[in-house]
Amino acid sequence: MKDTRFSKLLLLINGLVPLVLLLWDVYRKQVGTNPLEFVTRTTGMLTLVFLMITLAITPVRKITGLNWIVKFRRMVGLYAFFYGFLHLVTYLWFDRFFNLRSMVGDIVQRPFIAIGMAAFFLMVPLAITSTNKMVRRLGGKRWAILHKLVYVAGAGGVIHFWMLVKSDKRLPLSFGFILVLLLGHRLFLKFYPPKNQAPQASFIPRD
Repeated sequence: MKDTRFSKLLLLINGLVPLVLLLWDVYRKQVGTNPLEFVTRTTGMLTLVFLMITLAITPVRKITGLNWIVKFRRMVGLYAFFYGFLHLVTYLWFDRFFNLRSMVGDIVQRPFIAIGMAAFFLMVPLAITSTNKMVRRLGGKRWAILHKLVYVAGAGGVIHFWMLVKSDKRLPLSFGFILVLLLGHRLFLKFYPPKNQAPQASFIPRD
């Protein structure tokens, strides 16, 4: 098995680069006339990007035979959760100032916020159960079933983005297209498994 320790270190560092650049732009006031909107949109976009990369790892592994790349799936998934958390906190703190009444009223007026929140909270159990200890506690099959929620979270994120955009829908539709391709690949393999497919040894992420 390929030694991925150095590659994981690179991924750990590069996963934080977008946040560093965002903070640098905020510090230099290079975020346009509405800094709050810029930060909210950027963290939301990063959440979707990392979600799509997470979902793409298994299809890429199966197509290319590069089994070692599955070792990066957990870290990429946690980055999706991390940026989703920053996206939510930006709204709760800097937009609504943790005012519950204001949040409820805003969600009623703008339902896409509720969909985005639901998508994020679906990611919470996935992040909590990402450790080897939790995988063993749940059992491989139950863990695998639970982590299929990532597709629901991804769909919720895409719908949230699509409802948010008022004019040019090309970017959210692009994310939707990628998600449909990834889900379609999974369904195709489920109903038309390749011949001589080797059984999976374990669901436990050994990384």
